[in-house]
Amino acid sequence: MTGSRDVDRLPGFSRLVAAQAHVATRTQLRALGITSRHVATQLAAHRWTAVSSDVVVLHNGPPTVETALWTAVLCAPDPVALGSWTGLARHGLVGWARPGIHVVVARGATVARRSGVVVHESRRPAPEDIVRVDGLPVHRVERCAVDAAAWQDSPRTAVGLLAAVVQQRLTTADRLGEQLDRVGKVRFHRLLRASLADVRGGADALSEIDLVRLCRAHGLPEPSRQVRRQDARGRTRFLDAEWRLRDGRRLVVEVDGVGHMEVGRWYDDLLRDAELGHDDRTTAIRLPAAALRIEPLRVVAILARHLLA
Repeated sequence: MTGSRDVDRLPGFSRLVAAQAHVATRTQLRALGITSRHVATQLAAHRWTAVSSDVVVLHNGPPTVETALWTAVLCAPDPVALGSWTGLARHGLVGWARPGIHVVVARGATVARRSGVVVHESRRPAPEDIVRVDGLPVHRVERCAVDAAAWQDSPRTAVGLLAAVVQQRLTTADRLGEQLDRVGKVRFHRLLRASLADVRGGADALSEIDLVRLCRAHGLPEPSRQVRRQDARGRTRFLDAEWRLRDGRRLVVEVDGVGHMEVGRWYDDLLRDAELGHDDRTTAIRLPAAALRIEPLRVVAILARHLLA
């Protein structure tokens, strides 16, 4: 087959073009009956563009986002998937965009390296983790999230990412926990596990325990936990931690899990503080639960300034 119009009339060709954003491998083209000679002719005429020895873009215009994604996938051997930040974006995560197209392949796979494509080699390619999103092979959202978190240098980013994935209703804390169990001892494993407990709603118990342990370890007085107070509307509230100091002052500390980062929770927290109406002999501060694990000495310094003044 040599004529471009003949190729365009191939039913299989039209479907391939539509399904893969005008990107195809030479193997796929041969399966449709398109000869190597025809491909060479199209390339020589600059109607098509070769992006690797095996992958061809079936037009000569500027690449779209979809074209770039399909090119990245087809330039790598199976099993391959869009993962990490790119996978999360395909699943609909908003506000966490990162540069580059992140592709995950089996360890030792030979991949044509291309500008803008970040290739991650995995010891556990796990084809069962791959789903199709708009036809593209993409890791399940739980795999994407745990990989992205574990590949970060910043523990804050890792914790915040898992919280965002749950808050945006892409998955649940339980499913992320199951994924953590499956992958084993990845980076920040203990921190991520504890933070998922915060997201799941266990922050009251877990973070308070962390706070008490921190006080014991650094010789600070231990607080009273879950102290009952009535707010301005007569409702019973429970304070995470309270210290009654020798001079009659009180220090109240609320430990916020990552779930409190959500706008609705933040709104409720501010109103709750206002309704509690602490007096001028009470100092009230809020601490992020993750800080007890990520920056414990910074938290100790804050507490000591109030408790040992």
